[in-house]
Amino acid sequence: MVAPLFCLWYSRRVTDLRYFIGFNRVSGIGPAKLQRLRDYFGDLATAWTAGAYELTEAGLDKRALENFLHARKELNLDAEVENAQRACDFILTWDDPNYPRRLKEIPQPPPVLYIKGNFKTEDEWALAIVGTRSASAYGKETTRTLAGELARNKMTIVSGLARGIDAAAHVAALDAGGRTIAVLGNGIDQVYPPEHTKLARMITENGALISDYPLGVKPDATNFPARNRIISGLSLGVLFVEGDQVSGAMITCEFALEQDREVFAIPGNIFRKESRGPNKLIRDSRAKLVTSVEDILEELNLTMIAEQQQARTIVPSNETEAVLLKYISADPTHVDDIRQASGLPIAQVTSTLALMELKGLLVNNVGYVALAAPASENKKETRPIGRVL
Repeated sequence: MVAPLFCLWYSRRVTDLRYFIGFNRVSGIGPAKLQRLRDYFGDLATAWTAGAYELTEAGLDKRALENFLHARKELNLDAEVENAQRACDFILTWDDPNYPRRLKEIPQPPPVLYIKGNFKTEDEWALAIVGTRSASAYGKETTRTLAGELARNKMTIVSGLARGIDAAAHVAALDAGGRTIAVLGNGIDQVYPPEHTKLARMITENGALISDYPLGVKPDATNFPARNRIISGLSLGVLFVEGDQVSGAMITCEFALEQDREVFAIPGNIFRKESRGPNKLIRDSRAKLVTSVEDILEELNLTMIAEQQQARTIVPSNETEAVLLKYISADPTHVDDIRQASGLPIAQVTSTLALMELKGLLVNNVGYVALAAPASENKKETRPIGRVL
């Protein structure tokens, strides 16, 4: 029975991937419209073959409908999937159990992620570092110091592969032997800026390049604000190093605040416009002032990341536990959300969670489940904040 069921699941996943990639090619159909189509038709395959009247009833406006009808006529979905798989190591959709959990929690998460490299469990402990392309020596040195210390403390560094602060953050994480993720504002099949080609290759070996843009999409100024929501969405918080009040880095911080992420800022020279953004966020009490890595780790309660990661990688006793552990972290998650995400029957979920609680693997507080603290933490053992783990 197992092999046929797996084949059925795999076949359906490949079929769904065709339509995720197809719709991702249509200008004017973003996450919100795609979700409306799926809600209306039940699945994307049916939506793809629907008539113009039905599509209008489902919520497509005139422009989106015209774009879709043209794309449907021109696209070869099998070729699109083949080209995408050739360019990527992984392609994740909303329906994939490996889709990043934190990113899926944000409003209108990207339906498709094109990935070179790989996500790992420890990437849930991530911090975004953003700032200006015209970074000062102070900004670059601050970035290198903090990104390096965070990486040595087992945090994944997320940024945008741009010149200046982004590049300094990626390089520092790699130099520290840590992991880093770069979110692109173009197709995964190209690198921008081109001088970061070698850096991009190094990132794929110790992290991931990701994009929600289809193959072939060129870098464009209009692409970057939208990709910034992914940078903050993947992360526990965002560190703003340098940038003006109107800047891509400031947009990322605004997204972070909307997504209920922590925002941190480095105070800067009051005479430099690149300091206006961080200084304003600090002045308005919208960001926490940072002068050392301890400020970040303490605020995020991540002074014992290694122990939390050890708890997150509990060896499951059976297949059901293995499935449920994908959706349980140190952050409390409601049992109903776990059931919905796992797709398992509620009775099977609740009984398995009860056994896991008895084994000391997790705690259950009025229906909200979280991984149990490691033994060292239960014994109130402490570790100096910021010390390399």
